[in-house]
Amino acid sequence: MRKLENKVAIVTGAGSGMGKAIAIRFAKEGAKIIAADINSERLESLEEEIDNFGGTVSTIITNVAKEDDINAMVELAIASYGTLDILVNNAGIMDSFEPVGDVSNKLYERVMKINVEGPLKAMRKAMSVFLPKNEGNIINICSIGGLNAGRAGAAYTASKFALVGLTRNTGYLYSKSGIRCNGIAPGDISTNINDNIDLGKITAMTRDRILAGVPLSPHSADSDVIANAALFLASDDSTFVNGEILVVDGGWSAY
Repeated sequence: MRKLENKVAIVTGAGSGMGKAIAIRFAKEGAKIIAADINSERLESLEEEIDNFGGTVSTIITNVAKEDDINAMVELAIASYGTLDILVNNAGIMDSFEPVGDVSNKLYERVMKINVEGPLKAMRKAMSVFLPKNEGNIINICSIGGLNAGRAGAAYTASKFALVGLTRNTGYLYSKSGIRCNGIAPGDISTNINDNIDLGKITAMTRDRILAGVPLSPHSADSDVIANAALFLASDDSTFVNGEILVVDGGWSAY
């Protein structure tokens, strides 16, 4: 039997990278997918790919910075499949490695709204489904940047440290309610998250203090390694894992 047979899963940022890999892997394991993303063309491509192998998917344009979009995403799961079992908060954005002295209000607020507020509001909405049935599973895609302070700029680092704390807090507080909440901390994964980095803002400090550590990563990995980790956390293979952050970085952060 497939590991997620008849489960209903929401995946944000499902149009590309880790979100796409997770949505496809979950669908192949029998889950019914609500694929949420801000890009309609990417969603159409994902839908076609899942349809081609006989998977079940519904797509929805979602900007996780907007609470109405988040609510609509969860409501679509209920309307389409009658429930929600798994929430994967994957959507996120990067900064341009700005140290705190260079962070603008606009950048900080945007990063926090997408990387922290979006997951929090999605989790809060999902609780309205999870709590009545005493069952639910949340997986937050965090980052080794939320465990180590020198992997990104101040805004991204702050957002991912906050998401790690939110993940652990939720896992602990709801552990007697049949709800699990875990995170994955990816290392160097080949995705399009770096597309929004403004290379013109890379400074001598960035090159000296942040980019100098990049060669310590053994190699870049593809998004399937994160999908494998997410499947473990979503399935019954991890029933006693809760409030944990699973590092998937090939040993980079062990240095």
